[in-house]
Amino acid sequence: MMQKIQRFGGAMFTPVLLFAFAGLMAGLSSLFMNQQVMGGLADPSGWWYQLWNVIQQGAWTVFNHMPLVFVVGLPIGLAKKQNARACMEAVVLYLTFNVFLSTILAAWGPFFGVDYTVEAGAGTGLTNIAGIKTLDMGMVGAILIAGIVVFLHNRYFDKELPEFLGIFKGSTYIFMIGFFAMIPVAFAAALIWPKIQLGIAMLQTFLAGSGAAGVGIYAFLVRILIPTGLHHFVYAPFLYDNVAVTGGLASYWVAHMNEFAASTESLRVLFPEGGFTLFGMTKIFGSIGIAMAIYNTADEKKKKIVAGLLIPTTLTAVVSGITEPLEFTFLFVAPALFITHSILTALMETACYLLGITGYFTDGLIGFAVMNWIPLFKNHWVSYLVQILVGVAFTAVYFFLFRFMIRKFNFKTPGRETDGEETKLFRRADYEEKKLTEKSAGGNGAGEGSYSGKAEVFLAACGGKDNIADVTNCATRLRISVKDESLVQDASAFKAAGAYGLAGKGKAIQIIVGMSVPQVREEFEKLL
Repeated sequence: MMQKIQRFGGAMFTPVLLFAFAGLMAGLSSLFMNQQVMGGLADPSGWWYQLWNVIQQGAWTVFNHMPLVFVVGLPIGLAKKQNARACMEAVVLYLTFNVFLSTILAAWGPFFGVDYTVEAGAGTGLTNIAGIKTLDMGMVGAILIAGIVVFLHNRYFDKELPEFLGIFKGSTYIFMIGFFAMIPVAFAAALIWPKIQLGIAMLQTFLAGSGAAGVGIYAFLVRILIPTGLHHFVYAPFLYDNVAVTGGLASYWVAHMNEFAASTESLRVLFPEGGFTLFGMTKIFGSIGIAMAIYNTADEKKKKIVAGLLIPTTLTAVVSGITEPLEFTFLFVAPALFITHSILTALMETACYLLGITGYFTDGLIGFAVMNWIPLFKNHWVSYLVQILVGVAFTAVYFFLFRFMIRKFNFKTPGRETDGEETKLFRRADYEEKKLTEKSAGGNGAGEGSYSGKAEVFLAACGGKDNIADVTNCATRLRISVKDESLVQDASAFKAAGAYGLAGKGKAIQIIVGMSVPQVREEFEKLL
């Protein structure tokens, strides 16, 4: 069950990755349309404003059609075969489900506690999806239907039918089954979801008054669950669904950014729910402190190698907010450090919240600047100065505490291994040199092309293709289900091919690849 949950969480990353660029463009356009920043150039009647308005409306596309994006995106990561056809099936059946639900509510709305006569919009419980007025189930509805369709697709897509019924095979067969399955699902949604909407409204009220304790617990969970891949389920509903605010914190912040920029009120007063979007703080300030501690405690003769490992991974975390390459350099050799990291993350975000700092700080330095500091600096520079001071203070806390723990408990972080364990610091150059040597000696040429070379080594280290039951990926990890875990080699074999590390338990293997994981997965599947 845990393996299936992890896979689902990883698949969610496929559509979520689109939001980074869309949010960036929405933030930039808001910046350039803000008269507080641009002055008269941002006059709403001028060409400059209108041009950026075009860009902003385009950037809002993925946010305005988020359920459809998830319905299309999830089968990419979850379908075991014919992913493109699974995406088509999911879209068609999702629309069919909403038509069924719309018709049910139009006929029996009062019975289900829904006033279907009102115009769809925020607070009504109704929304428009592809022109269909239906119950607003947000991302949850999309995930539910996509999950059902993927289940049907994986189980029945290859169903053999008599020759004279051949036209009904494949995607048509899935649509036929799904069509009738959507009817009871639509009735169940009409019966259950209005009650859930009431519960969500109560939860929103609770979160708004939960204060610093709620922010701290949330921050700890987001960080501590990273090794399991379940952290997506903690933060995604807050950012992209209606848990904290209607429409999600991501879209809410962009929609009100100009309003917040023009106000001199405290950010915490303007946007109290923004405490749940502060987890980017640790990506910048925590990452720097961690890297400094690891470098400082490394053996002198290995510091140059350690710097080569830490500089790119730390820059990735600080600039873009992708922390896994850095975190996985110490996560499995020193789990206590990762627990400490999660606690410090919670304390840093809580401190920021108590000092009146909120906003949309989920990414790295670019996101901080574009989505917060630049557009809101004029009236909120004092808050941002306090934020930086808090961050720098926690960088120091991270450094001294990590350095103390590494030395005290002799954790084998990079640069502290024994001489026989140097393979744990393999770099890309080492791998390429190794494969080049093999090729010149008459090898099979597996090193040709970084993606195909990695895929071959990963497959061999997992026990060969006959040992692979399933493969998928999230944003940075290749997730593999093996038939016999005893055939899987240790982490050094994967690191020698350029992986950052190896995670997982039992038959569920997670290879930490980095942002090139979709390309590596494609090559991996070709080998299968």
